Amino acid sequence: QVQLVESGGALVQAGGSLRLSCVASASGVRIYTMAWYRQAPGKQRDWVASVTGDGSTHYQDSVKGRFTISRDNAKNAVYLQMNNLKSEDTGVYYCYADYPSASGNYDTVWGQGTQVTVSS
Repeated sequence: QVQLVESGGALVQAGGSLRLSCVASASGVRIYTMAWYRQAPGKQRDWVASVTGDGSTHYQDSVKGRFTISRDNAKNAVYLQMNNLKSEDTGVYYCYADYPSASGNYDTVWGQGTQVTVSS
């Protein structure tokens, strides 16, 4: 069973930077896509950025040029470097991963979330 643990959330001023980390406990499991989602107060959970097993990265338009997603396959870890933070980046950030299941499909797993608050 794969579990995800996030860290790095904090209170930061607008224009500042934060780096989120997520480590997967995945002994013997090859994780494919890892991603970050966020949920602002009173809103649905939205996709922010993702990185596939072959290293391809994708970003939501609102974070392009400010956020960078990266992964370390040896550590089963994914990171989100967030620069020039804005108040609208405030929310709970969730780590996501998917991996092949025994049935041949994909299973998904979520972390518990880490709070990012950007003060203006």
